[in-house]
Amino acid sequence: MKHYFINDEDAKRNEKEYQVEVLGKKFRFITDTGVFSKGELDDASRLLIETFDSLGLPGDVLDVGCGYGVIGLVLAFRRPTEQVHLVDVNLRALELAVKNAALNGINNVELYESDGYTRVTQPFMNIVSNPPIRAGKKVVHRILEEAFDHLKEAGTLTIVIGKQHGAASAQKKMIDVFGNVERLTRKKGFWVLQSVKEKSKNANQ
Repeated sequence: MKHYFINDEDAKRNEKEYQVEVLGKKFRFITDTGVFSKGELDDASRLLIETFDSLGLPGDVLDVGCGYGVIGLVLAFRRPTEQVHLVDVNLRALELAVKNAALNGINNVELYESDGYTRVTQPFMNIVSNPPIRAGKKVVHRILEEAFDHLKEAGTLTIVIGKQHGAASAQKKMIDVFGNVERLTRKKGFWVLQSVKEKSKNANQ
């Protein structure tokens, strides 16, 4: 079964643009077939954006599985002095994210293809993700597990995940990897979970 967490260049093109207000600012996004949540901002991504922004955490940001760029681009707009990296395995989604960065005049971003963290070469203070549930539990948990080695000390991993789509399992995995997890908020069946990379925690323990 095909899903958005793959490269499917054969999917028929049908680009569309929509406008949405997030955190008091109007944004424009171009979407297409073969990408997640085409045509609207999904509730989970909005919840992650609003929750993470409210924390006021300093430092650079990595958006893993960025899709056409909503989460990473809104956070970049809100953090003009910080660098935000957006990665995805879906080339069509990345092409759209590049267009959307230009469309919204957002310049403090880097966008590149990466299957999870395979091409991520630097550590970050913050990693955010609305993980690709349709890709399966193994993929989702790999994003959570490998985040540890791509965070700076005291860095954070913040994700949004549906209660009915493995939230409890993801919560347990984050405890296993980081030794801690906090459910920051829950709304409309979605949880926002956050773990902190503490110096005393060894991921190999």
